[in-house]
Amino acid sequence: MKTPMRHGVALFLVITMCTSLLVVYNSRGNGSSNNSSSSQRDQPVVQRKEEKQPVQIATTAMKASAPPLQGYISIIDHKPLKMHCSSCALVTSSGHLISSKRGKEIDQTECVIRMNDAPTKSYWKDVGQKTSLRVIAHSSMKRILRNRSELLNVSQDTVFIFWGPNNYMRRDGKGLVYNNLRVMNQVLPKLKVYIISRQKMQQFDELFKRETGKDRRISNSWLSTGWFTMTIALELCDRINVYGMVPPDFCREPYHASVPYHYYEPSGPDECTMYISHERGRKGSHHRFITEKRVFAKWARTYNILFYQPDWSPTAASVNRTTMLPAS
Repeated sequence: MKTPMRHGVALFLVITMCTSLLVVYNSRGNGSSNNSSSSQRDQPVVQRKEEKQPVQIATTAMKASAPPLQGYISIIDHKPLKMHCSSCALVTSSGHLISSKRGKEIDQTECVIRMNDAPTKSYWKDVGQKTSLRVIAHSSMKRILRNRSELLNVSQDTVFIFWGPNNYMRRDGKGLVYNNLRVMNQVLPKLKVYIISRQKMQQFDELFKRETGKDRRISNSWLSTGWFTMTIALELCDRINVYGMVPPDFCREPYHASVPYHYYEPSGPDECTMYISHERGRKGSHHRFITEKRVFAKWARTYNILFYQPDWSPTAASVNRTTMLPAS
């Protein structure tokens, strides 16, 4: 039994080193990326909405024949991600998923997308167990390492995409998050770990400005992991079923349901309180959750996006055709 022992010791040393480094960059704050706008011309990358089709039992989404998604770079060989799904379940971390019993439905979808360190263990009846893709913020990496037995070792088929400010993700030896990811992937070489390139991050900023009329940096806004996840899903999925996302005006309703911001933190902050405080925030950097949801509702009028738990559809309205991120 020497091999498992060596592996355990090596993993312990790596986690210890990663955690110590993370303390350094976390102490610098959770600022957003320092991006400039992209001058590239945008091209649509997803299909228009079609009639609802029954979900299919999953086959592997990582296919050699899948078109490369430029801007998502492998930690190991620096090659772009090759992944395509005909149908995706985008599972949010919302408290609206509590007691939903949507887990079986979610797991029947070809690809299941999750965010940050949202767990499935103990919650599978409501959120499912399967994870095809997990989109992770740099600020969540410490929690990912802490819960590595579930989040990193649960499946060799899961793809991990990490995003963060360029100074954390740079590949010249000075990017602390990138360095930690390299070490982690050397210890666990079967992990499929990708980062978002600097150019792609600039395109995410430009997309936010084009869709909202607001410059992210001038308005002191951070793009949320939900923004990255939805936009990535539009690039790799023909159809997206979103679970746990409320409509943009939900928190303005006088008798809206009160649920925790995260389904796995029942004693945590109220979801609408979090949304409203961030939306109104002017000092310091804030997510614009409600603004982002208005954009998602707009996209759903053009692309094949459906919302469940709560179940809702965008109001019928004439909108300009939306364009997605170009290939970088």
